[in-house]
Amino acid sequence: MSDRYVCSVDIGGTKIACAIMAFPADGSRPHPVYEAEVATDAAEGGEAVYARVAAAVRAALDAFDGEVLGVGIGSAGVVDPKTGGIAYANEIMPGWGGIALGPRLAEELDMPVAVTGDVHAHALGEARWGVGRGYESVLCLGIGTGIGGAFVMDGRVMRGSHGAAGHMGHIESTAAAGIPCACGRSGHLESVASGTSIGRIFEERYGRVDPSRPTVGRDVNDLVAAGDPRAIEVVSEAGRALGASLGTLANILDPAVIVLSGGVIHEGTGWRSETWRTSVAEGYRSQALDPLEDTPILIGVLEGEAPLIGAAENLLDTLR
Repeated sequence: MSDRYVCSVDIGGTKIACAIMAFPADGSRPHPVYEAEVATDAAEGGEAVYARVAAAVRAALDAFDGEVLGVGIGSAGVVDPKTGGIAYANEIMPGWGGIALGPRLAEELDMPVAVTGDVHAHALGEARWGVGRGYESVLCLGIGTGIGGAFVMDGRVMRGSHGAAGHMGHIESTAAAGIPCACGRSGHLESVASGTSIGRIFEERYGRVDPSRPTVGRDVNDLVAAGDPRAIEVVSEAGRALGASLGTLANILDPAVIVLSGGVIHEGTGWRSETWRTSVAEGYRSQALDPLEDTPILIGVLEGEAPLIGAAENLLDTLR
């Protein structure tokens, strides 16, 4: 048996990452042998984004001297599980909804293409090859500009009838009561615990960290690491809100392990601080049923490679 190779793509609102992922014959962890990134420039519309994705994949295939089994894609938006097209995308990706991503790319490249949601890909990567490996069920939340997630059971991602399962940032949170959410509703976890929201809340209370630009979660993280009591307060509130929602989700799903990942989690040391761990644990204990109190809450280890590995795994699943 020889090594296998998959072209893998992670499409987000900010960047498109593309890699050739090698799956070693000895069963060791997949790793990239080619990597590249381009800006999404989502404001230019769905067709422009599709053109960038197609160009990135062609560049990867041209640069790699070997057989590629197909293209695995993890994409922002809701992916239609039956067609591989984009069924829905919010204003972060205008015009992305309705793009027949999988079918179009498969026809143009004349090779297998499998598309799943970006958070589904992220969770699959962490469950099969990251900190969730060895657990029968994994609840994974990606915390970044927004909050998404997925539940993986026996190595399979729960996608739902419409491909929309995992929008865990859009569950009700008492801490977010009355606060508008990017989805057009209000009272959702994402409005108080995402990186965007943490930056906004700090700025509303204390002003901008850097007067020249809006405050983001990374800025607040840095202040937490420096011991700033204002930042510790904001992060503690966000952590308790996130923990409470994790407790609610655990009551429904009963995962063997909970994995936190995403850009905000992996920016600097603030999210791994005692402030973060303590506040999440407090929130979790406030809602989780007694038998679930000891469910491990771990930090993902694959970081940016998680969705690329997961998207490649999803492609391989379709070929089995």
